[in-house]
Amino acid sequence: MVDPLCNYNVLESIFSYLELNELSKCSQVCKAWYHFLNDENSDVWRWHCLRKLPKEAIKSDLLASPPVSTYKTKLRAYLHAWSPNDCSRNVYIKPNGFTLHRNPVAQSTDAARGKIGFRSGRHAWEVIWEGPLGTVAVIGISTKEAALQCHGYVALLGSDDQSWGWNLVENHLLHNGDMQGSYPLLNNAPKYQVGERIRVILDCDDNTLSFEKNYEFLGVAFRGLPDKKLYPTVSAVYGNTEVSMVYVGTPLDG
Repeated sequence: MVDPLCNYNVLESIFSYLELNELSKCSQVCKAWYHFLNDENSDVWRWHCLRKLPKEAIKSDLLASPPVSTYKTKLRAYLHAWSPNDCSRNVYIKPNGFTLHRNPVAQSTDAARGKIGFRSGRHAWEVIWEGPLGTVAVIGISTKEAALQCHGYVALLGSDDQSWGWNLVENHLLHNGDMQGSYPLLNNAPKYQVGERIRVILDCDDNTLSFEKNYEFLGVAFRGLPDKKLYPTVSAVYGNTEVSMVYVGTPLDG
C-alpha cells in the first residue's frame, strides 16, 4: 500500500502543472480529489498564484483580507480583473492587474471592462475609486457593444441601451441615456467618499443589478436585464484617477 503522504505529495506536484480547466475536471474524478483541490490555501493554488499573478498583485493590499485572502480566491480575482485589451486608449491597467489609471486627457470620457462577462449565476465584485471622482464617475455593467470612449465629460456608462450605471457623484441611475431615478432610495443619501468599497451584485438568474456600500445593502438598482453576457464596467473623466476592481465570487447572502 502506498503511503497516503506520498500520494498527497505526488498529487500536489502533478496538479501544480495542470491548467485550471484541467483542475476543474480533476475535482470531479472522486471525493478525495475534490476535497484535495477544495483546500484553497494548498501548495497547488500557491504555485498557480506564483506563476500567473504579477508580484505587485500578490503583495497588493487589495488581496490581503477576506473574501480574497486564500490563494485560490486571489487567482480567481486576478482572472476576473480589468482587461487591458478592453478599455479606452486613455486608460491603462497598472502592474497589479486590479487597478486602472485614467490618463489626463482633456474633453474625454473613458471606460474599462472586466476580462470575464456573465450570463448565468450570481456574481459580486468590489470597486474602490482611489482618486478624485471629477464631475462624473459611473460604476455598473455593460455588454461588449457599449462604447468605451467618447468626447466630452459625460456619463458614458449608461448612455446607451447596452450599459447600466450608478453615477456616484450625483447618486443617479443611468441607462439608455436617461436618468432612471435617484439611488439609493434614502433621504439625504450620503455621497460616495474616495476609498469606500462598493460591492456590485449581478444576479443573472433574477436579471437584477444591486449595490452595497461598506457592507450595507442599498437595494436593487436595475431589473429586467437582458439575456446577454454582462461585464463589470466603470467610466471616468478625472485625469490621473484610479479605480480598482476585485471579483469576490458568489454573494454570501444566499
